Amino acid sequence: MSKIYVIHENSEWTEHLFKRLEELDLPYEDWNLVHGTVDLTSVPPEGVFYSRMSASSHTRGHRFAPELTSAVLSWLEHHGRVVINGSRVLQLEISKVLQYLELEKFGIKTPRTIAAVGKADILKAAKAFEGKKFITKHNRAGKGLGVQLFTSVEALEQYLDGDSFEEPVDGITLLQDYIESPESYITRCEFVGGKFLYAVRVDTSEGFELCPADACTIDDLFCPVGEESSQPAKFQIREGFNHPIIEKYEQLLAANHIHIAGIEFIEDKDGNIFTYDINTNTNYNSEAEANGGIYGMLAVAEYLGKELAKVVE
Repeated sequence: MSKIYVIHENSEWTEHLFKRLEELDLPYEDWNLVHGTVDLTSVPPEGVFYSRMSASSHTRGHRFAPELTSAVLSWLEHHGRVVINGSRVLQLEISKVLQYLELEKFGIKTPRTIAAVGKADILKAAKAFEGKKFITKHNRAGKGLGVQLFTSVEALEQYLDGDSFEEPVDGITLLQDYIESPESYITRCEFVGGKFLYAVRVDTSEGFELCPADACTIDDLFCPVGEESSQPAKFQIREGFNHPIIEKYEQLLAANHIHIAGIEFIEDKDGNIFTYDINTNTNYNSEAEANGGIYGMLAVAEYLGKELAKVVE
C-alpha cells in the first residue's frame, strides 16, 4: 500500500505532523535517518516521501544524518518517486551561502555576507565591517550556531582567541551585517505546497526568541526556526499580510522545488527588507495559530494527502 514516508532525524519535530496525519486517516511511516543503509540495487516503495532533515542534526549527535538523507533522496529521485523537499532543498537547508545566493538571484535582498574558513581569514574578512555592528554565524546552522554580535574587529579577535569560539561543522564561518529593526520584530512567512499560507510577526523587544515551536527561546536574531528551549516566544499571525516580497519568495520556491518552508525577513529603519533565512524543516507555534485560526501542520498533512492521492490514482 502506498503511504506517506516522513524522513527526519528528530522525533520531537514530527510528533505534531503524525497527529495531523492520523486525524486525516492518512497512512504514513516514520523514516528516522539517524543511521541506516541504502541498497542502491533495490527499488523503493511506492508513496510520497517528505524530508524534514535539519541542518542542526549534528548538535543532537547525528552528524551524518544529512549525508545519509542525501543518499536516500537521490535514490528515491532516481526511481522517479514523489519527493517533497528533495535533494536540492537539502542542499539549501545545510548551506546559508547557497540560500543567500539563491535569494539574490530572485532579486531578494540579503544582509551583506562574507564566508571565511580559518581564524586568520575570519579576522581578515571582519575588516570589511569596520565601524559597523556585525555578526558571525555558521554556514550549516540551526539553533543559532556560532551567532555572536560584534561592534569591533578587536572584539572579534578576542572571541577567536578565547575558549568560546565555535568551530563550524563544515568549517565555514559567515560574517554578516547586523540589521536592526526600529520596531523590534521580524516576520516569518510560511509556505505549504509552494504557496503562501500566513505570516507571523515575532516580537524581539525582550530578546530574539524566534522559534515558533512551542516552548522555544533562542536569543538570536538570525536563528532559523525549528529548535526548542524552555520558554514560549511571542508570535502573532499578521492578518491580511500582503507584500510584493511574497511573489518573489514563491518564484524562488518553485525554481528550487521547495514545497514546504518558512522564510524570515527583517525591516530596517529605512523600510528596506532583508531576508536572512530559508528554513525547510519548519515548525509552527500553536498559540499563534489558535489565535489566528490557521494551522500549519494541518495544511502540511492535507497537502501530503493530496499528493498521495495522485500517486494511488
